[in-house]
Amino acid sequence: MTPLIAPPRKLTLREAISRIGWWERLFAAFVILLALSYKLGFGDLWIAVSLMGLIVTAPIAIWRLGKLMLRSLIWRLRNRLIVAYVFIALVPLLLLITLSGIVGYFITSQMAIYLVTSELDRQVGTLQGAVESVLRVPADRRLPAIERLGTYFEERFPNFEIRVDQAETYVYPEDASIQKPPAALKDNSGILRMGNEYYVWAHVRSADAEVTAMAPLSTAYLSSLVPKLGPVSLGEDSDRSKKGLRIRMRRRAAAAPPDVPVPAPINRADVQLAWFAPIPVTVWEGPTPSDRAILLIQTRVFSVLRIFFSTKADWDQNFSLAPLIFFASLFLIFEIIALIIGVTLTRTITNAVHDIYEGTNRVMEGDFSHRILLTGRDQLAQLGDSFNRMTENLEQLLKVAKENERLNAELEIASEVQRQLYPKFVPESRHIALTAHYQPARMVSGDYFDFHRLSPREICFSMGDVAGKGISAALLMATVQSSFRSRIQSSSLNMCCSEVVTELNKQLYANTAPEKFSTFFLGIYDEETGLLRYTNAGHLPPILIRNGEAILLEVDGMVVGAFPFAKYGESTIQLEPKDFILLYTDGISEPQNDYDEMFGEDRLIDVVKKNAHLPDNGIIEAVMEAVWQWTGSEELQDDMTLLIARRP
Repeated sequence: MTPLIAPPRKLTLREAISRIGWWERLFAAFVILLALSYKLGFGDLWIAVSLMGLIVTAPIAIWRLGKLMLRSLIWRLRNRLIVAYVFIALVPLLLLITLSGIVGYFITSQMAIYLVTSELDRQVGTLQGAVESVLRVPADRRLPAIERLGTYFEERFPNFEIRVDQAETYVYPEDASIQKPPAALKDNSGILRMGNEYYVWAHVRSADAEVTAMAPLSTAYLSSLVPKLGPVSLGEDSDRSKKGLRIRMRRRAAAAPPDVPVPAPINRADVQLAWFAPIPVTVWEGPTPSDRAILLIQTRVFSVLRIFFSTKADWDQNFSLAPLIFFASLFLIFEIIALIIGVTLTRTITNAVHDIYEGTNRVMEGDFSHRILLTGRDQLAQLGDSFNRMTENLEQLLKVAKENERLNAELEIASEVQRQLYPKFVPESRHIALTAHYQPARMVSGDYFDFHRLSPREICFSMGDVAGKGISAALLMATVQSSFRSRIQSSSLNMCCSEVVTELNKQLYANTAPEKFSTFFLGIYDEETGLLRYTNAGHLPPILIRNGEAILLEVDGMVVGAFPFAKYGESTIQLEPKDFILLYTDGISEPQNDYDEMFGEDRLIDVVKKNAHLPDNGIIEAVMEAVWQWTGSEELQDDMTLLIARRP
């Protein structure tokens, strides 16, 4: 039987190409046109047309091609599992790695900012402490004090200058250009912006004096705060104009400091960092005494980590790297083991499904001898074993089906032979009408009916019901028929019904098994007198319908073929005009409904009486319809046979 929906299968290259529609072809045409326009210089118009065409066709073409490629890609279970793993495991892992990279980038950058700002704060604190120490010196000794400080701080702060304002003003060095801070500036220390120049400074007042110290913040100086970190510079905040940063140099400075390079990478993972942090600055002049500047750092990941972990502490920092390396190596080992286990499990799943797929293809081709090689004791192995059992059962069922087909062919032949045993025509008569109908429950039947003309004035009709169904009942029915016909062919006029049935009983008992028997009714009708002589050997009592009333005929003995000593009587009845006799088998009266109730003789009589005005075929159809409705099943419970003998 052809399936309603074709099973999905992998697309071949030719099928995939044949499914490329006009959208994909237009998309490819616009791509080629754009390439030719750039290559051959067709002009801006053609380039614009190509770009507009790509904008229109690209989304639909990419969507259609993506669906086609995805169907071809995930047709195999292995590829489908890989795609599932990508979405379940790889995509979250990539997102986690990306998040870790972003967080690592941010943390490492903050570490670099922290290293620079903490060192800068320490330098500012040192400068402020020095300025405060000058104020603690008596006024007459402050000049030697600032000279000593200047000598010390010139090594730490290039172009260092200091100024003391008291009764007299002292500066260091002698050519210093440092000015007295505006009165609006309070005591402070940190970063100072004067014009476009930045300084590190400290300013402290006392009752009799005020001390100001500053040094320019050059890129070289800022970069030297944390050696080997990379270039560090100060820039203006984003809300200020982007002007170049000038570095104030001493007149005695020979040349500008060289540029500080970014550290060289150690490996591919040593990415470059570029980060910034706003820091507060004091404005020398302006409407507001405070502002912000941007501290810019360019470095690399491992440079920050190397500086951070190489800082001396009470314990060796190398010891802190050992657990990191250990856990990183352990994580890598576990990841490799998990990958191997995942690949192995995936192969077991895909191999099992592939074997079953190949096996189903072999079965579809008619090879039921194919078996799957079983490995393991898991559910997949159980699935393969179930497939093997299924194919084995299918192979056996195929053999049984072939055998049943052969038996059905033989039964068809037997059914055809049996149909030939039934009378082919009804004897012509103006005094009695015979109508028969039979419907076997199976291909062959155990019910029997027959009628013959014995002489110019006598017609006999008979009915039998062999015990059982199927082949055995059909064979016994054939035996009954052959015995009966051989007996009546040797009979003469005024044949005795009881003698015929007695002889039939002896022959059946002698030639059949003891458990085989049959009911039998034989009637002989005299056309001149209208007299019906009959012998009923265990058959259901025939129904005589006379003037709308039903009369059950007598039973004259037991079934034939059961006992050799059985005796049978003979009864007579005068048929009047319009009378008719209904003979039937137990397939009419004994079928049961859903409540195990039999149809019964009473219901049969009611149906016959209600339809007595119909012709014989109409009565038979009414009886059959009533039995069908009673059982409510399309399958017959037993052979059904009806015979009507009517006197016109």
